[in-house]
Amino acid sequence: MKNFFKIPLIAIALIFSSCNADAQQKDNYSAKIDSLVKATNPRSFNGVVFIQQNGKTKYEKAYGYVDFNKNTPLTISDRFSTMSIAKQITAMLILQEVEKGTIDLQVPIRKYLPDFKYSWADTITVHHLLNHTSGLYSDDLKPDLKLKTGTNFSYSNVGYSVAGLVLEKQSGKTYNELVTALFKKCKMNSSAYPTEISSQLLTKGHTIRKDGTFKLNEKSDFNADYYFGSHLIVTAPDLAKWNDFLHNGKLLKPETYKLMTNYSTTATHQLFSDKPIGYGYGLRINDKADIYEIGHTGFHPSEGFTAVNLYYPKTKTSIIVMENVANENFDIAYYFEQEIRKIVKESGLLK
Repeated sequence: MKNFFKIPLIAIALIFSSCNADAQQKDNYSAKIDSLVKATNPRSFNGVVFIQQNGKTKYEKAYGYVDFNKNTPLTISDRFSTMSIAKQITAMLILQEVEKGTIDLQVPIRKYLPDFKYSWADTITVHHLLNHTSGLYSDDLKPDLKLKTGTNFSYSNVGYSVAGLVLEKQSGKTYNELVTALFKKCKMNSSAYPTEISSQLLTKGHTIRKDGTFKLNEKSDFNADYYFGSHLIVTAPDLAKWNDFLHNGKLLKPETYKLMTNYSTTATHQLFSDKPIGYGYGLRINDKADIYEIGHTGFHPSEGFTAVNLYYPKTKTSIIVMENVANENFDIAYYFEQEIRKIVKESGLLK
């Protein structure tokens, strides 16, 4: 009888040993992130890190302060500016109008904005605006174009402002109304469109100058024209809810979602790769990497916020890093975001 059970018991022990080793390998990111965010070179981290997989929280920590002058500790539920992560929200709302038949991505925006004073409205489409091939300048509306429309990727915040005008016109609702309803649907109960009241709940943004000193930004200098692509108020856990709704068929039909995540243009970004990757509608599509990755960054030194929202469809994993600091030295602006992404990718959690 003893010999009968000897081999199975050894096999069971080996199985448990293997499982424990695998679990340890997948969880080694926690200690590494804990250690990383305590570093002060090349800069200091001040923000939150939130990792969720298939609806379960895998990591959530807050480091630093809401306001450097008051030293109030940050919490995971504190509210940050999305910066350019707002672009994917605007793009999705536009695609919902596409499903309704109120917006055609491929017709010139003159159809929707007949009184628009710039002649380029006769050729630029919503498609061009959403994937940054409009040729518009980055932050200023001008009568001329930086590049010929449809030829190359050229990042344009103001392009999303124009897309937002089309969205409001064709939906018959303000962006505030659309965002508020969307956040309610996604159960993003701690997030909001920026108003005088909701903005009081926003963490203070800090501009880190190249000499290491900081400037506290009491309030955002963005006006509402830029909210379409540059500023909404969210928490990190709420962004994970957004990822779940967006990427798992709860907001768009499959064929419409493909419009958002397919791409016809590419661009580089230091967070993802030194090689060009795809840009869909408000989303960077990294389909050439070993692990398929969808995401976007947000950064504005004068506003004092840095943000990254990454999603990995295979394992339904969100990696969200939000800081209420932004460094004028762009070479190190995304240092922690890059390192956290690297740690998690190497841990095995995403496989």
